[in-house]
Amino acid sequence: MRPLKFLLVKEFKQIFRNKTLLPLIFVMPLIQLIVMPLAADYEVKNINISIIDNDQSKFSKELTSKILASGYFQLVGYNHSFNESLKEIENDKADLILEIPKKFESNLFRYGFEKLFIAVNAINGIKASLGGAYLSSIIANYNDKITSEMTNYSKGTEFKKIEVTAQNWYNPYLNYKIFMVPGILVILVTMVGAYMCGLNIVKEKEIGTIEQINVSPIKKHHYILGKLIPFWVIGIVVFSIGFFIISCLIYGIIPIGNLFLLYAYLALFLAAILGFGLLISTYSETQQQAMSISFFFMMIFILMSGLFTSIDAMPSWAQKIAFANPVTYFIEVMRMVVLKGSGLANISKHIFIMTGFALFFNTWAILNYRKTT
Repeated sequence: MRPLKFLLVKEFKQIFRNKTLLPLIFVMPLIQLIVMPLAADYEVKNINISIIDNDQSKFSKELTSKILASGYFQLVGYNHSFNESLKEIENDKADLILEIPKKFESNLFRYGFEKLFIAVNAINGIKASLGGAYLSSIIANYNDKITSEMTNYSKGTEFKKIEVTAQNWYNPYLNYKIFMVPGILVILVTMVGAYMCGLNIVKEKEIGTIEQINVSPIKKHHYILGKLIPFWVIGIVVFSIGFFIISCLIYGIIPIGNLFLLYAYLALFLAAILGFGLLISTYSETQQQAMSISFFFMMIFILMSGLFTSIDAMPSWAQKIAFANPVTYFIEVMRMVVLKGSGLANISKHIFIMTGFALFFNTWAILNYRKTT
């Protein structure tokens, strides 16, 4: 391992001697993490709802049909208990829960008054507020309809509005910054990994030092590890600074889940994204080419990762691209672990997929890298 040790020392010295590179790695991502959550906003179209119909009456079924016919909601569960629907929220299958109580129809006829309960997955504050507003509006319209019908049955009875009680889970104040900051931090770590790793290798091509390494007795895997490990360490440092200083201190986002699990997934993600940067460098001869290719993929990573636009709201072809995007899975894991406190069992699928990305990108890059001896 002596050759690898010397390569790592050489890489770290080269990185820290570059006065232009250091601000790009450490300063710019932190400024972006502070500014972007204050300006980022988006619109949500589709909202997944789980309905608990404890009444199974004509009115409850009509209300369910009216909600689904609105075009805003997609039914993902029609359950018999709140715990079943809550599991769907915990597994990110549902965004809202609507619970219709027993004797819903009979109480409306007898007392002219009834309550409904809405539980909202408020990690995504914008989606939660819009979903709650849409659902309340639909219930209000339905209430106007049945009020006129019920008046014909009971003359002289004053019928009140159906009262809705809502509860926001994971983000009780619907603060969209709590939803955005973890995702933006993932994007910044991705930029450091993909951009810097690729540009660092291509720069050696431009100045000619890579030719000296190519004809040296250094093995190919030593050289590749010597290029990847420094940026793997830098990526973890940048993430830690952004997470503990910006996210926790400035925005007050206190992680609920296991930090060891989060950092383990970060290490796996960096292995995948650094392999992607290495792959770009094998196809690029100049830094301009590497930046152009990286910019093309970064736009896809950003816009089709679920950061700004819900993946459920995308057309089917765009959803397939989003699920082939490694950034999508890390953003989901960040929100699940930091905001919901999800454990290993909840993100096991994400770990398996990210392992596949890491093996795929690094194997392709290694096979494509040519070393002349």
